[in-house]
Amino acid sequence: MAQVEATTQREIAAGPDEVFDALADYSETRAELLPGHFSEYEVKEGGDGAGTVVHWKLQATSKRIRDCLLDVTEPSDGELVEKDRNSSMVTTWRVTPGSKEKTARVTVTTVWNGAGGIGGFFEKTFAPKGLARIYDELLGRLAAHAEQGGAATE
Repeated sequence: MAQVEATTQREIAAGPDEVFDALADYSETRAELLPGHFSEYEVKEGGDGAGTVVHWKLQATSKRIRDCLLDVTEPSDGELVEKDRNSSMVTTWRVTPGSKEKTARVTVTTVWNGAGGIGGFFEKTFAPKGLARIYDELLGRLAAHAEQGGAATE
């Protein structure tokens, strides 16, 4: 089993604190940001950053659906980590100052233990690209939300 990793990032024209707060708001904002690949979203515990337990189904392809139950931690300032109880998947969100004043750079990295053999080869080759597209869409929705001063997205 090889470790599989998918990373994407985006610079957003809003302050890092504002962007982080939107990401950490699992009770309201996060649900608004999720693209159609996510379903059955439910906050089980908490709802704001560390201590949150959240559930969703992630449909990465027409045949591949992950049932995710995630424990959220904040190991450092500007960082959210979502560990899936149902698999080895860990997603880390990092919000840092952007290249200009009042901008934020958001980097999302997901890692998991992939399959072995030929299936693992294809997973390691194609899954990161697909997941990066999904998270790029989410980051686009986050940017629209933050740049509109927290107004609801689509």
